[in-house]
Amino acid sequence: MIVDCHTHIWQSTQQVALRGVRTARPGRASRTADPAVWGPQAGIEQHTAACKPVDAAFVLGLRSRHLDLDFSNDLVAEYAGRSPQRVIGFAGIDPLDGAKARDEMYRAKERLGLRGIVIAPAIAAMHPAHSSAMAIYELAERLGMPVVIHNSPPLPAGAYLEFARPYLLDEVARSFPSLRMLVAQMGYPWVDETLVLLGKHEHVYAEISGVAQTPWLALRCMQAACERGVMDKLLFGSDFPAGDAKSTIESLYSLNLIVHGTNLPSVPREQLRGIVERNSPALLGIEVEPAPGAEAPPEGTEPSGAAGGPDEVISGESEQSV
Repeated sequence: MIVDCHTHIWQSTQQVALRGVRTARPGRASRTADPAVWGPQAGIEQHTAACKPVDAAFVLGLRSRHLDLDFSNDLVAEYAGRSPQRVIGFAGIDPLDGAKARDEMYRAKERLGLRGIVIAPAIAAMHPAHSSAMAIYELAERLGMPVVIHNSPPLPAGAYLEFARPYLLDEVARSFPSLRMLVAQMGYPWVDETLVLLGKHEHVYAEISGVAQTPWLALRCMQAACERGVMDKLLFGSDFPAGDAKSTIESLYSLNLIVHGTNLPSVPREQLRGIVERNSPALLGIEVEPAPGAEAPPEGTEPSGAAGGPDEVISGESEQSV
């Protein structure tokens, strides 16, 4: 089973207030507010096409009163309702909305059928352990709704980087040990903090989007995760429309090409495959009905998005590397 744990859809660049975002990280395409760049790439039709290599995808809402940003929960729910086996919707929640945030959580679960929530401390201008946020985590734990922590770069100028630090989530995880949390993009640029958090708390996970699309950074992050023994806490994600599942899978499976022929450590192949094929919904407490007629791929086969590739490039290489 391949599940993309980080995707978005929207109707227009105005809807998501991207004017504050200038450029992406080095090596990635520029992000601007040009509708010709962003609007068409994040529609339902484009999302459906981009998700063909995966069995299911999380579609994340996002809300910030501070930046007047709103990825519509209703749009996410409408899309998820069309294909509940393949689209898993998460509601964007801004805890600083107060009672409205709690009402929106109940509406998301009971009326919209959304399965989890997304909180974005950096763009909400809110400490992750703010009293309003703690009340939302408590409700999420009670409702069985996992929480995605979304501080993914590039960030608008008005975002608060000091609230994006992964170590700030330690208080949340200590206070709500049964709450499932997913840290977007491995908490970049503070990946080491995220890895410590994953090793410390049973129900805290991270997804690899963004990081996986920059090969040298991805290799170093995967090596560090292996050394800390937390590779089993990493989930697959593409950050659509900034990335897509196919290219992200290919990038991940190609990582060891960087160190081939050197003395640098490689990342065990089965560990990389584990990220791609992990049953992420189950780890986050989400039950997903299998699509009619769906069959599990034969054990030991590569995901469709990574067919051929590295194994054909490096013949005779050890099973410990891609």
